Amino acid sequence: MNDFSNTFLLVYAALFPIVNPVGNAPIFLGLTIDSTEADRRALARRVGVNCFFLLLCALFVGSHVLEFFGISLPILRIAGGSVVTAFGWKLLHAGEHLKDHKTPEATGMAVSMADAFYPLTLPLTVGPGSLSVAITLGSRRPITLVDLPHIAVLGSAAVLGLAAIAATVYVSYRYARQIVAALGDTGTNVMLRLSAFILLCIGLEIVWTGYRELMGIAH
Repeated sequence: MNDFSNTFLLVYAALFPIVNPVGNAPIFLGLTIDSTEADRRALARRVGVNCFFLLLCALFVGSHVLEFFGISLPILRIAGGSVVTAFGWKLLHAGEHLKDHKTPEATGMAVSMADAFYPLTLPLTVGPGSLSVAITLGSRRPITLVDLPHIAVLGSAAVLGLAAIAATVYVSYRYARQIVAALGDTGTNVMLRLSAFILLCIGLEIVWTGYRELMGIAH
């Protein structure tokens, strides 16, 4: 029971700061500003489900997939970090006009369910940082037949930890408008720009970390 609770807390605590659903809520709201409340609720639910299964795959099969294709974690960080950096840069400059699009009539378009995976799930919510953490956690599990009961306990706890992360994402995105309502229009715009800048910095940090690890391996 102690291992179960420790694994649950480890998975949740390791992924929560990187996934950062509360901090991403203003960005989610800005990207879905032209959507209705019903559409935003459906998108939040879909993103939560996508996050769960994406992290689940990374946790249990991610290390095997990387090994099969001969891809190292540093390369994953560099490639994924580049995507996050580009996405953060785009959001940083898009912030100037997001606040002017209050209704669907203003632009004639809204974020659709097709956008639930990219960019709302990947890389906004689940990026290379959280994927690499999930892969690392999964690669440290015991692999002997004697440890199979232990694997079942740890696996169940890990799945519950991922479910808790997904539920946090859903709640944060579902109530994104309420979360940023107290900030007002100016505060929301500032928070959106700040979140986009932080996302840009995170992407660069991930690229730099991958580069340093790759150079360490090369030497």
